[in-house]
Amino acid sequence: MTIRAILTDIEGTTSSISFVHDVLFPYASRELPEFVRSNNEHPDVAKLLDDARLEAGEADASTDRVIDILLTWINEDRKATPLKELQGHIWRSGYESGDFTGHMYDDAVDRLRRWSAEGIRLFVYSSGSVAAQRLLFGYSDSGDLTPLFEDYFDTGTGHKKEPDSYRNITAAIALPAGEILFLSDVAEELDAADAAGMQTWQLVRDDDVAVGTHRVAGSFDEVIINTDNDVAE
Repeated sequence: MTIRAILTDIEGTTSSISFVHDVLFPYASRELPEFVRSNNEHPDVAKLLDDARLEAGEADASTDRVIDILLTWINEDRKATPLKELQGHIWRSGYESGDFTGHMYDDAVDRLRRWSAEGIRLFVYSSGSVAAQRLLFGYSDSGDLTPLFEDYFDTGTGHKKEPDSYRNITAAIALPAGEILFLSDVAEELDAADAAGMQTWQLVRDDDVAVGTHRVAGSFDEVIINTDNDVAE
């Protein structure tokens, strides 16, 4: 079937898992306490802290207690929307100050640029906040890649292992689900996308990734889209 849009995951797909866990998470853990204490009266930050309290079931938690909760969530890699939003705010200062740049696999950059030039619509879906996604692609090792993408989706759309999330994205993109290709390293995410009618490829960049029933590629170069825009089997 003709592919008119590609939806890509980030961690383990376009970017190294180690970058997230060895660079971004430690930076957020180190900077979060001071960021929260300095900005807890800012309306946007205050709302995120209240959202964290509600998600933790501790509506009356003090600022210090919320900080402890958020740090625990970072260690657990919990996909909590208020945490992801706060991390995005913190990472912005790191990117803008040049403390780090967003890791991107060379094959992902090359192929995304080629697909964009061919007129394929490109989108991102990650558990990281939309703000964090824009920062990673905007301050990537390969320069500003944000012009390649039409839109971004995060857990505000729904969790990545639930088919309804992909149905929501399909509605937002306004294409038949079968004309959208989803790329991810996580089999359960691909299962959900497949259940919603999308086409799928699994990126397996190391031996630790559990392989599911989807087509497998070791890099973006192995995800071949023919000149007539049909995904090669």
